[in-house]
Amino acid sequence: MRVLVVEDEGDQAESLIDGLRRHGHDTIVVGSGAEALDVFENADLVLLDLGLSDIDGIEVCRRMRAAGDTPIISFADESAELDRILGLQAGSDDCLERPYSFRELMARIDAVMRRIGGQRRSTLSRGGLSLDSESREVRLDGRAIELTRKEFDLLHYLASRPGVVVSRERLMIDVWGHPAGAGLSVQASRTIDTHVSSMRSKLRERCWITTVRGVGFRFCQE
Repeated sequence: MRVLVVEDEGDQAESLIDGLRRHGHDTIVVGSGAEALDVFENADLVLLDLGLSDIDGIEVCRRMRAAGDTPIISFADESAELDRILGLQAGSDDCLERPYSFRELMARIDAVMRRIGGQRRSTLSRGGLSLDSESREVRLDGRAIELTRKEFDLLHYLASRPGVVVSRERLMIDVWGHPAGAGLSVQASRTIDTHVSSMRSKLRERCWITTVRGVGFRFCQE
């Protein structure tokens, strides 16, 4: 699996990463909630420290769960019973009390992945709009909408982050696969605008995707 470790304490993160890699897992490591929200959808599992310094870990958990069904196991200190309860209520599939043994963590990971294995859905629903990532079928109020492959990728990416403003640069990296740091050309920006315009026309509702001038786009289901 590809495991995202969200931990702002270097020693804790290093120990966790070493253990996961010994068990054959790929790891993505970030030290802040903001970074975690940018990359978590590329992971098969999130290990989330609730005591982050930039964004409250419970809020990070809540946003991840609102955007999709990526499994989340969170961590809280022994004295933070309320955080553990709130973490579960915010969408964690499990919550461990620190300190914990690595053997227990691996057992919890196995249990969570078994439990959700048959439950994960391929369909993303937003209001009257539904997107099936397996069949790549889009329906609006039950009516089939024909999108190109890249239009589907772009719409699914934005719909997975409702209310979040996504920059053109981020779209080119995550949807078109352009290398990070390459900059945004005029042609690339026009490509995005063309795809957004085409989707709006097919969906017959401009309010699904709004333009945030000078920044990027936001999916809005209301």
